[in-house]
Amino acid sequence: MKNFFTLFTLLAAFSLVSCSNMSKQDVGTVSGGVLGGLVGSQFGKGGGQILAIGAGALAGALIGGSIGKNMDDTDKMKMNQALETNSVGKPAYWQNTNTGNSYTVVPVKNVDIDGNQYCREYRTTAIIAGKKQQMYGTACRQPDGSWKMVSEGQ
Repeated sequence: MKNFFTLFTLLAAFSLVSCSNMSKQDVGTVSGGVLGGLVGSQFGKGGGQILAIGAGALAGALIGGSIGKNMDDTDKMKMNQALETNSVGKPAYWQNTNTGNSYTVVPVKNVDIDGNQYCREYRTTAIIAGKKQQMYGTACRQPDGSWKMVSEGQ
């Protein structure tokens, strides 16, 4: 039953993430919430597990939404550059002069998703309003050379 719930939740999240009218913040919020809920589902039993799922989903949604909301076009361009040019394990660092936010993006692993061999798992660490936030995700290079996030979470 637990595996069915996990599979159903992942499929629902990826269906929502693929909607073209969702903002980066929306994608981060949904993905972070789902991944946080999945992490929370691994703890406790009965009512305690339900509480852990809820807490994980809420924390994931807040972190994923915050990072997505605070990235402007320059930040997205720098993230795309890191995914395109940095080797696995090599971080890219920058600070946005307009917002004061700083980011570190590290390509973690090259992966193949649905036949696209140009996909990468990555880790983003952001300092937003003085608070450190971390997010994991996967992005794939598109035919036009841009990178599209296919999943994000905490």
